[in-house]
Amino acid sequence: MLDAKMIRANHEKVEQALRNRNMPGALDNFLRLDEERRKLLTQVEAGKNYRNKTSQEVGELKKQGRNADELMEKVRSVSQEIKELDDKIKLVEADLDKILLNIPNLPHESVPVGEDEHSNIEVRRWGEPRHFDFEPQAHWDIGPGLDILDFERAAKLSGARFTVYKGMGARLERAVINFYLDTHTMQNGYREIFPPFMVNAECMLGTGQLPKFAEDMFKIEGREMYMVPTAEVPLTNLYREEIIDGRELPFYLTAYTACFRAEAGSHGRDTRGIIRQHQFNKVELVKIVDAESSYEELEKLTADAEKVLQLLELPYRAVLLSTGDMGFSSAKTYDLEVWMPSYNEYKEISSCSNCEDFQARRANIRYRPADGGKVRYAHTLNGSGVAIGRTVAAIMENYQQQDGSVVVPKILRPYMGGLEVIKK
Repeated sequence: MLDAKMIRANHEKVEQALRNRNMPGALDNFLRLDEERRKLLTQVEAGKNYRNKTSQEVGELKKQGRNADELMEKVRSVSQEIKELDDKIKLVEADLDKILLNIPNLPHESVPVGEDEHSNIEVRRWGEPRHFDFEPQAHWDIGPGLDILDFERAAKLSGARFTVYKGMGARLERAVINFYLDTHTMQNGYREIFPPFMVNAECMLGTGQLPKFAEDMFKIEGREMYMVPTAEVPLTNLYREEIIDGRELPFYLTAYTACFRAEAGSHGRDTRGIIRQHQFNKVELVKIVDAESSYEELEKLTADAEKVLQLLELPYRAVLLSTGDMGFSSAKTYDLEVWMPSYNEYKEISSCSNCEDFQARRANIRYRPADGGKVRYAHTLNGSGVAIGRTVAAIMENYQQQDGSVVVPKILRPYMGGLEVIKK
């Protein structure tokens, strides 16, 4: 959530930033209601001054033994007007809060301005895409061919965009999860958390999924509970409504969860295979840091996500997202895109974002600086460390062999009982 005081003081700058995010006019109602609120507050202040002055006059008349009924009636009338004005102010402020909850974060000055993904900037590549001496298959053909992915039985159980992993497919998925968690906890300094897979509405509001993206969430019928769309939600909200001792920061957190998304806005993209599913596994990275260090921490977090892809020897590129392609809560985002032979292009496998104090305001996550200064909102960062299903798909496609088998990356073999090749 943006700071209302900041918007009032810099509304032209904020309006331009929102235009850069393809949201022209997003502040119109806010500014109109904010002006109405100021007028109502002025009326309330004038009414209170009149009431105080008149109440003193009533006291003086009573001391003199004179009749004060007329003035007392005026005091009662003004008090009723003040109450009505206060009620109006509460309604206006509620409307202002609703507007603020639907306004995205402002882009950092280093973010390229553009309407969509075509304005993203590639910042680096790692590895070279493999050149095959045979016609490579897509993972949605490799998996069923090895009997390690079963889309038909998943559809029988749950419908479209679900997958049953079988045999070494299930073992490979589990191996990637454990490899990611071990790397991030033992080498990158994160603390492992195993959170609930269901959270309340306040958590979803705190990280920005609600109210704007309600249609993309799986809600528990009859309860204000949601299936987590990402572990970012429970990890960030661990410190909701808390004041953290600044000497304890930064917090580095990682978690595995299953993730659940309705994919309401995907419009038929990536319908084949395991790239875009209603249920998928992911290892998430979350940082809660002081305001001064968050952009340094973003570079470190992105490097941590890149490290596991390098250890898997999967070619990828890092892309800086433009203003028109960023997520709702982000001030700056790097996407990591892994090479997928079936698409003959790079596909997103991780997004690493600095949300600055946007989520912390919504969730009321604050810290007291180590020097004892004024309490401030923390900065929150998150990134996939990385998506498991997309990793498995990338492994199958990049490590496939002509006979349909898949070589297991060397770093994963200890997690696969020493298995070197997945064969039918």
